[in-house]
Order: sequence, then structure tokens, then C-alpha cells
Amino acid sequence: MSNRLTVLAGPTAVGKGTIVAYILEHFPDVKLSVSATTRAPRPGEIDGVSYYFWTHERFDEAIAKGELLEYAVVHGVNKYGTPKAPIEQALAKDELILLEIDLQGARQVKKAMPEARLIFIAPPSWDELVRRLKGRGTESEEEQARRLETARVEMAAASEFDHVVVNDEVARCAAEVVNLMKS
Repeated sequence: MSNRLTVLAGPTAVGKGTIVAYILEHFPDVKLSVSATTRAPRPGEIDGVSYYFWTHERFDEAIAKGELLEYAVVHGVNKYGTPKAPIEQALAKDELILLEIDLQGARQVKKAMPEARLIFIAPPSWDELVRRLKGRGTESEEEQARRLETARVEMAAASEFDHVVVNDEVARCAAEVVNLMKS
């Protein structure tokens, strides 16, 4: 059943969120796993829809109880993780599940569920990735530098994934991801 689980990962600012939003709008048979995080919501994000926004205490409790499929500290600051129960429920119904997470999380999922499909979203070029990150305007210069350093490590890990999809155009990239999910 877990072959219906697809993990989407890639470097910061590559457009994972934009691709996922496009998939959810245009491919209603695909369900998104909602991750938990200790970071503050960005404008427009909704608790339980965008993420479960948890305190560090609530997150640590979930780790202790084994309630997470994967979790990680990202950019050295905030914790992100995937609650197990909703994924298990969706897989039991044979739904197509998409998990948008970071490199560390993708590695943990592959270890826990080797049959999961891992897709790496890559930028058309490094310069384009830098342009997208700076263009977001959501992080300080210090945070941008930290994220770009992390992105270099993440880019080097693309070969660990089952597939690499270049985000050169959102609709095309999203369709390729969905075709891979269904293959």
C-alpha cells in the first residue's frame, strides 16, 4: 500500500509549495500530508491546513510517543515532522499521498517505508534558485545565507532520489510529478 506515498523534497525556494498548490488545485485525487512545525505561520497559512503549528513542547511530546513518521531540525532553528496517523489512514484507503518535506525527512521516510517514491525538485539553475529565494522577501539576509548554504548540501543529494524533476515551469513540473505518482 505504501507505494501510494510520494515524497517531494528539494532545496529551499525551489518552488515546492507552489508545485504542491498547483497539484492540489488541478489533481483532486492527490492528497497532501500536513506536516507539523514549530516555526511561526507565514501570512495566509492556516493551522491544520498549511501545517500543524505546534509548540516545541508539543513537538517533543509527539517524538517521545513515536507519533511521527519523520522529523528534523531545519536550518538549525525549527522542527518539522510528519504525523503518522493521517498517512496510515490515507494509505488504508489507497489514496495518493504527497509528502512535501526536507532532505533529512525524505531519508527517514525511505528508511521507514522503502517502498515510498522519492522525487527531488531541482531548480533550472543555481542562479535561479538564489533569485527565487531573494525574491520571496520573507527571510533576513542572514537567514537567506543560511538557507543557501543548506541548499548546496541538498542539491548534492539529488542522486539519492528515485526521480529528479526540474521546476522550470509549474504546470509542467506538477504534471510530471503526478504522472510519476501514478506510474
